[in-house]
Amino acid sequence: MSVLYVALPAALLLGGAAMLACVVCIRRGQFDDLETPAVRMLIDERPLAERDRSNVPETETVTKLQ
Repeated sequence: MSVLYVALPAALLLGGAAMLACVVCIRRGQFDDLETPAVRMLIDERPLAERDRSNVPETETVTKLQ
């Protein structure tokens, strides 16, 4: 029975902390966009022409320009 005097306030304190953390995250916009972060790593930010130039070795670029 004496365990309840420790366990119940600890459970209420942890539950309240979790609720507070959830409310803070929601207000800061943490859950506004759930799809973009999952596919952000798949999006290449460089233009296609720049990617093509970076894949060609430097010696081939020089010979093509001449």
